[in-house]
Amino acid sequence: MIIDAADVLIILFGFTLFAFLHTYLASNKLKKFLAERYGSSVAFYRLVYNLISIITFYFLYETVPHPILIIYDLPYPFDFIVLIPQFLSLSGIIWTLKYFDAKEFLGINQIFRWFNKEYDSKELDEKLTLNVRGPYKICRHPIYLFSILFLIFRAEMDLSYLTFLIAIIVYFYIGSFYEEKKLLEKFGDEYLNYQKTVPRIIPFAFPNSKSGS
Repeated sequence: MIIDAADVLIILFGFTLFAFLHTYLASNKLKKFLAERYGSSVAFYRLVYNLISIITFYFLYETVPHPILIIYDLPYPFDFIVLIPQFLSLSGIIWTLKYFDAKEFLGINQIFRWFNKEYDSKELDEKLTLNVRGPYKICRHPIYLFSILFLIFRAEMDLSYLTFLIAIIVYFYIGSFYEEKKLLEKFGDEYLNYQKTVPRIIPFAFPNSKSGS
């Protein structure tokens, strides 16, 4: 158990370092500096940022220990029944993607605009859009909601997976504050009114203009 506790602390420490790096690289302060220094070439930043995120997370996952202590292992037929909410949450992710500009998120649109000499460095690394339709009527961050549900519903849970799951949920929640700060800067009262009527991540929670659930 002492070894398992130490492994959990190492995982959390490693994930915290990843989260700080990820958050810093996503900050508008850094992006504005790069835009001032490199102009419209900042259009390539989003793609580079995504690649760095994938590589660093893979490195984190492969480097930290993986305690194999089993938390639970659902017997038949519950191991199949748990697939139902997992399928529904996956459907929710697909539903959200219909209202989500995946090419802009990945950084592909930015590069096309750059090659067409249509990129405005004031955009920094993406064109922010305000989504209030479809799943965005349920909560302000539906991709986080459905991703969390997809990860939670699992037939078998070990200590390694549970630790990563908790770290990811906390990171999603904290990260949503940083995302909304950018949206408030961009859309002002329009987004503030949206915050007041739609909860942050948990559906049906009482929305709050400052924090929200």
